[in-house]
Amino acid sequence: MLANGGIAVGALPADGDAGPGTGLALLLDELAHGVLVTTIEGRLLHANHAARHELGRRQALFARGDMLQPCAPASARTLLDALARAAEGKRSLIELAAAQGPGLTLAVLPLKAEAPGSAPRAALLFARASVCESLMLSFFARSHGLTAAEEHVLGILCQGLSAPQAARQLNVAVSTIRSHVRSLCAKTRSSGVRELVNRVAVLPPVAQPFRHQPMH
Repeated sequence: MLANGGIAVGALPADGDAGPGTGLALLLDELAHGVLVTTIEGRLLHANHAARHELGRRQALFARGDMLQPCAPASARTLLDALARAAEGKRSLIELAAAQGPGLTLAVLPLKAEAPGSAPRAALLFARASVCESLMLSFFARSHGLTAAEEHVLGILCQGLSAPQAARQLNVAVSTIRSHVRSLCAKTRSSGVRELVNRVAVLPPVAQPFRHQPMH
């Protein structure tokens, strides 16, 4: 354990090393949600692309060697307690404080031992960064024949902005936004903005491509 209450050090394995089978690892890399597999002590066994991207940002959680390290010292106990509960077969939903801005919400899940007597493991599932990832929105837009302007307006509505707020952000008339909304609803056969945003929110969590980022 580190002096500030964080988790100790090691060397992070490359994607797929000591983790799930190759096919499953490739599938995990396509998810918009970050997924980590760790030992109960917090040693990383696998990190998908989205998780590595988040760790590389060093906002709430990062990797020091192959060990997880919360950015806020106060979050170290929260993470350790959740991993201890996973060792007992219990699930946890936790939030780790960030150095700046919103924290990171994680579901910590126990994983069944691969063989009798083998060390327990945990899966850490990251909350998605936004209601709709850009690639998911692009898939949705293409499948419904949306224009670039309609896709842009939909992305803003998914951020929770109203039509007047979207109009101010885009520096256009409210009537222009409402015209786009009518077209969006017609093309997607949605009854209104709430249904439209809800449909986007539950799209399959497909990630945008991430470049590998070093983690210090």
